[in-house]
Amino acid sequence: MKIVVLSQNPNLYSTKRLIESGQKKGHDMLIVDHSKCDLVIERKKPGLIYKGEEIEGVDGVIPRIGSSITFYGTAVVRQFEMMKVFSAVESQALVRSRDKLRSLQILSRAGLGLPKTVFSNYSKNVSAIIEKAGGAPVVIKLLEGTQGLGVVLADNQNSAESILEAFNGLQARVIVQEFIKEAKGADLRAFVVDGVVVGAMKRQGKEGEFRSNLHRGGSAEIIQLSDEEENAALKAARAMGLGIAGVDILQSARGPLILEVNSSPGLEGIESATGKDIAGQIIKYVERNAE
Repeated sequence: MKIVVLSQNPNLYSTKRLIESGQKKGHDMLIVDHSKCDLVIERKKPGLIYKGEEIEGVDGVIPRIGSSITFYGTAVVRQFEMMKVFSAVESQALVRSRDKLRSLQILSRAGLGLPKTVFSNYSKNVSAIIEKAGGAPVVIKLLEGTQGLGVVLADNQNSAESILEAFNGLQARVIVQEFIKEAKGADLRAFVVDGVVVGAMKRQGKEGEFRSNLHRGGSAEIIQLSDEEENAALKAARAMGLGIAGVDILQSARGPLILEVNSSPGLEGIESATGKDIAGQIIKYVERNAE
C-alpha cells in the first residue's frame, strides 16, 4: 500500500515511528507536509500537488495535524477524502476535536462524566460563573490552549475573579472548570485505535504542579484501566467520531471524568510507558480500511 503521513516535522517521534512501522510491513510510506500542499478543486477530479508534483495512487492517509494549522490541515485531509482515500482521522472529527467547547457539548450529550464547566460571553458577573463551576479553587482554560499552556489554577475566589476579569478584558475566550482535588495532579491517557483501547498510562504532574502534561515535566507509567474507565474512553472516542484518539480522564469520587479527547495524540509517551507498538496498531487500522 501507499500510505501518506501528514506531518510538518519528519523528525518527530510519532512521525518516525509511523514511517518505520509501515515500512516494516512492506508499505510505501511517504511524509507530506500539509502546509505545503496545493489543492486543485474541480468537478469529478479533485487533485493535490506537493512540491510541484501531483500526489496519486494513495491508499491511506494518517493525519498528524498540529493545532496551529488545523484549518489548512483539515482542508488537505478533506481533499484526500474527496479523492476517495481512507483517512485514519476524518476531517470533520478533526475539526470537532479542536473546538474545546464543542467537544464538551458533544461529550455531555453522549452522557459522559465531565468536570462542571462554565462558558460565557465575557460576562461581568464573574463570581456567579465561579460559583456555577463549583466554587474556588477552579481551573481556567484558554479555549485555544494546548499541552497545558493557557491553563491556570485559581486557588481562591479573589484570584479566580481577578484572572477571569483579566482574560475578559483581553477578550480571550476561556472556560471555567471544576477542580478535581482527589485526582491529585494526575490523569489517565487512554489511547484508542479503531474502537479498542490499545494502551493506557497514568500521567502525574511534577511536585507542586496540577497539570499532568508530559510537556510540562510530568511523568508517566503503565496502568490497567477499570471497566468503567475503558468504557468511558471508548464512548468518548465514538461520540467524537475519532478512529484514533487520546482520551484524557480524571479519576474522581463520582467516577471517570473526561477532560479532553485529542485527535493527534503523541506516541512517545504512551509507547515508552506501556512498551507497546502503538504505531503498528495504527498501521493495521489503515490496512483494514484502505482499499
